[in-house]
Amino acid sequence: MKILNCPLNGPRNIAEFSYGGELHRMPDPSKCESREWVEHVFFNENKAGIVTEWWYHNASSYWFLAERNTVTDEIIRTFPASDVFKERVDFSKETGEAQE
Repeated sequence: MKILNCPLNGPRNIAEFSYGGELHRMPDPSKCESREWVEHVFFNENKAGIVTEWWYHNASSYWFLAERNTVTDEIIRTFPASDVFKERVDFSKETGEAQE
């Protein structure tokens, strides 16, 4: 059984998690073209070596980041997204939609 250490819930069976893709720079949603946004959402570098990835704990709905070696599949460390991101993006503001 493979164990993933969730920063919120501690060590858990990896079956409790969903992979969320590689961490990469998000374009400004209010200024980017549709193609740039599609590339951000769907394309990854898929490089060999250590990458930072999004992971989601299904039971608690908690998103966090993990550094993983894609060659050996070793998880080096996990940490809260707040270690990288200091503010939230309000997408409803960016698109002009009213927030409920």
